[in-house]
Amino acid sequence: MVVPFQMLLNLASVAGASGKEGLWGFIRRYAPEASPETHPGLDKAAGFALRYFKDFVAPTREFRAPSDVERRAMEDLAGRLAAWDQPADAEALQSMVFAIGKEHGFEPLRDWFSALYQVLLGANQGPRFGGFIALYGIEETRGLIERALAGELLTPASSS
Repeated sequence: MVVPFQMLLNLASVAGASGKEGLWGFIRRYAPEASPETHPGLDKAAGFALRYFKDFVAPTREFRAPSDVERRAMEDLAGRLAAWDQPADAEALQSMVFAIGKEHGFEPLRDWFSALYQVLLGANQGPRFGGFIALYGIEETRGLIERALAGELLTPASSS
């Protein structure tokens, strides 16, 4: 089972995970058969991700408020996630996120993904967002979007 290091970093970020147990909760959702005992390399990577996040990422994160267009697209994404009645398949979710960006007129489409990373993760880049949703959870991602749109994630300097 391969979970990219960047994905582990983003999980550590949004989950506020202070320990590997928190990350393993998300990993098990994605791969129920996985455990620290059966996947010691992944367990070690989770520990590295937490330490790296605490030491290098957390101090530099900057969340920003969405523009009006970004807000409408994120509201659309939250609504579609609320109605999602399929398995949390990374590719299907990625296709849906991609379609929302196109439907809301993001050109280039990279701007839509940059907005997701900056508003929701406090970063300039991130993982394939469909894979992130599948691993983090559909309901959890909806909650993250709602907190971001309510201004709860804003970095103090960006909220003024």
